[in-house]
This record gives sequence, structure tokens and C-alpha cells, in this order.
Amino acid sequence: MYRASNFIPDPNQVLLDAKPLRSLAPMFPAPMGVNVNQSSTPPLVCVTPVGQFSAGFGAGNLPAFGSFTTFSATSNGVSYAGTSANGAIDATPISAYKTRSNISLDGDDDPYSGNQTERKPRRGRPPGSGRDGSNGKLKRPKPTYKNFVAGKELAFLAASSDPRDIVEAVHMTFEALRRRHLQMDETQDASRRADLKAGAIMMASNIRANSGKRVGTVPGVEIGDIFYFRMELCVIGLHAPSMGGIDYMTSKFGNDEDSVAICIVSAGGYENDDDDTDVLVYSGQGGNSRNTEERQDQKLERGNLALERSLHRKNEIRVVRGFKDPFCLTGKIYIYDGLYKIHESWKEKTRSGINCFKYKLLREPGQRDGAALWKMTQKWIDDPATRGRVLLADLSSKAETIPVSLVNEVDHEKGPAHFTYTNQVKYVRPLSSMKKLQGCGCQSVCLPGDASCACGQHNGGDLPYSSLGLLSCRKPMIYECGESCNCSTNCRNRVTQKGPRLHFEVFRTTNRGWGLRCWEPVRAGSFICEYAGEVIDELKVNLNDTEDDYIFQTVCPGEKTLKWNCGPELLGEASTYVSADEFEPLPIKISAKNMGNVSRFMNHSCSPNVFWQPVQYDHGDDGHPHIMFFALKHIPPMTELTYDYGVAGAESSGSGSRRTKNCMCGSQNCRGLF
Repeated sequence: MYRASNFIPDPNQVLLDAKPLRSLAPMFPAPMGVNVNQSSTPPLVCVTPVGQFSAGFGAGNLPAFGSFTTFSATSNGVSYAGTSANGAIDATPISAYKTRSNISLDGDDDPYSGNQTERKPRRGRPPGSGRDGSNGKLKRPKPTYKNFVAGKELAFLAASSDPRDIVEAVHMTFEALRRRHLQMDETQDASRRADLKAGAIMMASNIRANSGKRVGTVPGVEIGDIFYFRMELCVIGLHAPSMGGIDYMTSKFGNDEDSVAICIVSAGGYENDDDDTDVLVYSGQGGNSRNTEERQDQKLERGNLALERSLHRKNEIRVVRGFKDPFCLTGKIYIYDGLYKIHESWKEKTRSGINCFKYKLLREPGQRDGAALWKMTQKWIDDPATRGRVLLADLSSKAETIPVSLVNEVDHEKGPAHFTYTNQVKYVRPLSSMKKLQGCGCQSVCLPGDASCACGQHNGGDLPYSSLGLLSCRKPMIYECGESCNCSTNCRNRVTQKGPRLHFEVFRTTNRGWGLRCWEPVRAGSFICEYAGEVIDELKVNLNDTEDDYIFQTVCPGEKTLKWNCGPELLGEASTYVSADEFEPLPIKISAKNMGNVSRFMNHSCSPNVFWQPVQYDHGDDGHPHIMFFALKHIPPMTELTYDYGVAGAESSGSGSRRTKNCMCGSQNCRGLF
């Protein structure tokens, strides 16, 4: 087999007709028990020859989340063969391999800094206090990972022709799997790389989007989309390598074929210059090692050679930029920043003494802001006075820990109608007269897998939040620790009661009055705020047209919210999916007309990015819980926060049907009414 040499020509030599590199299907690490080697093909393979798949493509009744471009494969790689709405393509699954524990899997361009793995600090245990149930610890069998897709249709795999819907469905499934894995791993003190496990299971089950490599944009992925794990980029088809920073393929240019770069991830592992949001000076791959003896000059091969060929071919390259996660000291956030082209390349010596390839990329004009918006909002967070067009610096009048800005960049409206700002819920009866909530007797903090923790048992045996305070699973009711609990305020099961920690901005929309957004990126499962206001007595409720704009009722929130948990079925667990017919509303109704907080400005959307969740912590009346809002998906900065008000005409307990309104959310899946 021909193998590219490490030869680099000097100025007197000419590099002639370098043979194209193979385009390889990505190799994904798999957890124990997952056999992704479904063919006899060697571990490194080209993308399998494809055409139009038959209706039976995939496992069992699994719909194929595919790309929208059909490719033909050759021994040298992949080339375009046409475009079709149904042209899903599939890369041959690759054998699992065991990764050395001393190497980070988060990227070749960032080899020594892992992503946020939600580690909790290890605590010393007295001898003999294992997790065998003998010392208050819950014993759980190790999960067996199998492909449970075959033979049944999963609720979250609804067919859709919209690329954005496909990407979001795959992404939400990945997140649900990752959260569930993390929950189980924390209980067993097992490996924390839940992202790799979730990715391997999805690849083994053929649940992915845009499986074929392509030059240019990826259907369903938008500039500004944010990610927290490299595996997320893999499953949606934005960047195939789970480790390498350079993705490349063999493509046709007229009658010629050439291996060119199609996507790069700049995450800070090398000396990359990313101060200018329209210019990126990217370092090549290889040669960088923690061990000084292993450092060596970079070679013009693989990704480096593909970047060099892209300089001459002038093809577009997707760029993903990595930044520090403001909510996790060791984590990163990856932002898709759109299309760039390489304009210059050279070689220079780095601070570590190796010769490194450098590539200067310029952002293509006419694209929406990605990394530029991120950097702008970070400046506002550091100094809120730099935010222009502010009508009021703090709408909450210091009721919130972080000021709430009021901004109008649309018209001359000076502000919303008068209301009293409060971050509390005013109940009809005093809390002292309501049923008490049983607390736990945990010392210091509640621990995952502790069978003696009463709050854990109230929540079905698992703590509802991760160590970073992210919600793991949507439930009919979540019970947080409260005043009756023995644990401290640092307990991970005290999240929503501490209030929001985001820089909110109430802003004027073009056609829906005032809306709500925030300056920070919001991760899926993050707590956003509570719906504050006055609880209405159901027996005396009298809704008129004006008041109805600020009434919250627990009507069925729509399919997207109901499917937030779907994914752990792939682990063989029972489905927690609740259909619209099975959904049961709660009697509570809250009015924010006269008093409320930022939640009263959240508009409706048929494709929401926020959902509501009942939470209890200060009383035991489950019919009148706190209504808390959480992020349904990763939300980029300055994106309007919306939730689904409910299906038009849905029955609500005790008051007949809600008055319907015309919907102006503008989403692809708009129902027309809500």
C-alpha cells in the first residue's frame, strides 16, 4: 500500500502531483459491551459505496437521519454524485478500540485539556464502605449496552424532511443519552466520559445526521450554534474526527480529484491566533507533546497536506472556534463560526522549538455573526456599561442578583406597562398552612446513589441534577432539598431555589411586543428562571383578554418538550415518553399581570428552546408547585428565550379550554394557533 512519506521539499525541489489521501470514516471510541464492528471491513475504511437506500435502510424501523447529498465512493475517497432529499448515506461502523487513559479524547488540537466532564471531587471513604448496599449505598448492576433499536420504533425518531429538525432530534438524543450515562456513572463512581459512551451508542445504532462528508455548509447546522463536546460535532456531521482538529476528504475539482480540508476546530491546543473574529491563523497538527523529548517538527501529511491543497483549490472550510466555558473552569464551548478560505501559509518555529505550519484563513463575507457575537456579549458581561441602546439598566430594581437590562433597538417604545417586579410566588394560602415536605438527613450534601437519602428516593432513586446543576431528566415533579433537610446549602439538590445567574435582557421584538434573551450561552438542562406572580384561586378564576396574556397554565406543552427525555431507551430502559393524550395538567394557575419577573416576557414558540418543569422545595402541595424554566437545548447568546404555551384549545383543569391566539413565532413547524 502506498503511504505518504514525511518528505518536505526544499526550495529547489518541486512537489509533483501528490496522490489524494483516503477519506476515512471516523473512528469512535465505544464503551464496553458495544460492538460497532458490524462488518468484516478493516478498522480503517473508506465510506461505503452508496446510492439511494431502500425503505428498509437502518436497523429495524429506525428512520435514517441522513445527509442530503449523495456521494459515490472510490478507493481514494469520496466525491459528489448528486443531490437528493432522501439521499442518506452511511459510513461503515468501525471496530471499537480501547483508549489510553493518559490521553485526552477532546481533540488533537487541544490534546491536554478535557471538556467539562462534570466531575465531582473524590471523597475519601472509610475501609469497607463500598457501594454494595451495606453502608447506605445503592447497588446498581453495570449497564449492558446493546442496540435496542432493532424491531421497534422509538418515540424520538419522528420522520422529518427539515434538516434543522433532524439535527436537533439527533442532538437532543445525544444529550439525553449523555445525561443518563452521567447519572449512572456518578452512582457507580465509574468513568466520567459519558459523551464518548453516548456517541458510540448512537453511531452503533445509526442515529446520526449528515453522515456523508461534504465541502461547505452542513444542512441543519446554523452559524452561532454552540456545543460542549467534540462528539456532538461528530453525530450531527459538522466535524467527523472525534480527536483530530482537521477534517478532510477527497473531492472532485473539474476532472481532477484532490484531498482538501473541509472543517477545522480551533480550540487552543496550539498557538492559534483568534483575536480577530474575521481572521484565523491556524497551526497545523502534529509534533505537539507534553513530553519535550517527543516533540518534533510538523510534517506535510494528512490534515496539514489537506490544508495546503485547500490553499491552492480555494475551497470553503468550516471553522469551529473553542472558548472557555464561563460556568466551568475546565470546560470549553465550541461555536460554529461559518465558512472561511485559506489565503496564506508558511512555516515558523514555535515557543517549544518545533517547526510548525501556519495557515491564515479569512472569513467569507455576508455571513451572520458567530464568534463576533460571543466576544461582544462577553465584553458586556465584564462591563455592562458598554451595552448600548439601554433604556433601563436594571428592570428588577435590584430584586435580582444580576441586573436585568431593558433595551429597544426597534421603535420608540419606552418600556412595558407598569407592573411590580418580584421573584417570588404569592400563594393563596400562607406556606405555613400548606402540607410539609419530608426532608433528608444527609450529612453535608446529598450523594448520588445514596439509598438512605429521602430526597433521592422522592426523585425515583436518582438526584435530578448533575454536579454542574444541570437537569438530568424531565419529570412530573422534581423534589429539591429544603428547610426540612439536614444537608447544607451547597448540596447539588438545591438549584432553582437559589435563583437565576444569567444576565437577562428584556428587548423589543419586531412583531411580538417585548421578549427575553440573555448575554451568556445557556447549556441544555440549565435552570433559567421561575414563573413568578400571583397564584389564582381556581374557584374564582375569571380570565379576560388582557389578563390572559400573563396567565400561566400547565397545559400540554407540545411534542418537542415531551420528547426531551427520549434516548435512554437505547440502553434498554423503559421509555419515559408521555404523549399529548397521556399528559395530565396541574390545577395551578399563575398571573403575572400585576406582579412578576422576567418570565412574563417569554414569548410562545412552536419550536421552543425552553421548557417548564414543576419543582417542590418549600411545601408538599403537589397541585401548586413552583414552575421552573430550563433550557431545552444549547442556546447561543442573544437568542430569544421561548417556550411552548400549549396546544390551541387544550383542556385545562377546572376552567374549560383556553382562548386561542394567532401564532407569530415564525418557526418552520408553526401550528398557526396557540
